Amino acid sequence: MLFDSHAHLNAIQYEKDIVEVIQRAKDEKVTHIVVVGFDRETISKAMELTDQYDMIYAAVGWHPVDAIDMTEEDLNWIKQLALHPKVVAIGEMGLDYYWDKSPKDIQKEVFRKQIQLAKEVKLPIIIHNRDATEDVVRILQEENASEVGGIMHCFTGSLEVAKQCMDMNFYISFGGPVTFKNAKKPKEVVKEIPMDRLLIETDCPYLTPHPFRGKRNEPSYVKYVAEQIAELRGVTLEEIGTKTSDNARKLFGITR
Repeated sequence: MLFDSHAHLNAIQYEKDIVEVIQRAKDEKVTHIVVVGFDRETISKAMELTDQYDMIYAAVGWHPVDAIDMTEEDLNWIKQLALHPKVVAIGEMGLDYYWDKSPKDIQKEVFRKQIQLAKEVKLPIIIHNRDATEDVVRILQEENASEVGGIMHCFTGSLEVAKQCMDMNFYISFGGPVTFKNAKKPKEVVKEIPMDRLLIETDCPYLTPHPFRGKRNEPSYVKYVAEQIAELRGVTLEEIGTKTSDNARKLFGITR
């Protein structure tokens, strides 16, 4: 069995063939998918999908690139949605210094507010980090994010940073980049992550794994992430699938 811990099936890219995409995921033994909403539109669509498919759960939060657009009303809405039984995390949230739509100080403020909200509603958090590792780790420490823990989504950082995050009760999640031929760091780091702290994801429709790189990603392709990790660690695909599924269900509080 496989658990895609981070997908964007709420994206417009799946508007015409979502039914077929879900079926292909089931055919590849994907049993659970967390669809991540990160603004008004994508959160609403994620909630719709949780109603339509038993295997889909939602994370709700505000993306750092769009932090400048988030209002107190949006934050209160996320807080209300957090009560829904199929909302299993707050996020994705974090910092993104690659894009400059939202000033860094606003990104940091919105990040802190969402961590505080997650602690209030007692849900784990999903972290987006792009070119902002030092500030992300510092804010997680200052806000005592270890109280709820969560996921370092699509991790491509160093083993040292991974250890800092795991010390704060975070899981380390790997996606398509671990399959890229030139991705030396993720391939090295994934071999060192304790099995009980490991997760897999697609981040679809983005970051499509080899051998489909350049095409639209989808949850069925999480198998290729799991296969690559199994090969790097010298274990079976079944072992990676089972353990990462167990880890995700434990983190998200999913009992079936």
